[in-house]
Amino acid sequence: MGLLLKIFIPLLGLALALYFYSAPENFNEEMLRGKRVIVTGASSGIGEQVAYHLARMEAHLLLTARTEAKLQKVVERCLELGAASARYVSGSMEDTTFPTVVVREAENTWGGLDMLILNHIGYSYFNYFNGDVGHIRKLLEINFLSYVAMTVSALPMLKESEGSIVVVSSMAGKVGSPFAASYSATKFALEGFFSSLRHEFIIDNVNVSITLCILGYINTENAVRAISHVIRSTPAPKEECALEIIRSGALRQRELHYPPGAVGSLLLLRNIAPDLLDYVIRSNYEVENLRR
Repeated sequence: MGLLLKIFIPLLGLALALYFYSAPENFNEEMLRGKRVIVTGASSGIGEQVAYHLARMEAHLLLTARTEAKLQKVVERCLELGAASARYVSGSMEDTTFPTVVVREAENTWGGLDMLILNHIGYSYFNYFNGDVGHIRKLLEINFLSYVAMTVSALPMLKESEGSIVVVSSMAGKVGSPFAASYSATKFALEGFFSSLRHEFIIDNVNVSITLCILGYINTENAVRAISHVIRSTPAPKEECALEIIRSGALRQRELHYPPGAVGSLLLLRNIAPDLLDYVIRSNYEVENLRR
């Protein structure tokens, strides 16, 4: 009976979550027209798709990533799709000064900022933790500290426009998963910092929203290449994921769970039946396909 309750209650919670998630909301693409938006990690994957959606919505775009050639192509495509304007700044978030450079470019170009979408990630291996502390330190610089630095630099403009911060995170930042210890540590750090910052904004009546995007397995090229041979799940489409990220930020939602069914059910299990959750997670891996 106890086990049945542990299973039934999460399923009930999931049904309610899906009901409320799918309820109509007042999102309209017009909400993004003319908005000034920074998108990081925009040369490929989810960031690239976010840029294309925003371009169709006629936003002003400033895109960043490491690879200049890819960024140039994305900017060209954004202009073809109808972006009010599109430009880029290429560079690495390993450079501690780069986040400030990007924000300064937005200030010099637009004189303000309406939305900051933090999406970039540094490379990490998908395998047993190898004891490399230096790798974690480097990953924290890219996946966490640069997010903080960019937020600090952009905050004066966001306060003035009463804008939004959208933080793209992962299930790995909510629930521990095997073979991603280094990556998971950086995503948990995002949860702690931005959730705490949200409290402070509310206390000080700062009208800047923070949306934390908790993403599951998405069919980006990098994700599929890294884990498709190990994980049993089917990845969700990056195009739809990107649109949901924009939508959640525009509606100033606290969190986005995508795909909602998979992510929502796991988060409910985390609080109600953590041992069962751990079993479910481990059973989703083809460990024999993983090479140490």
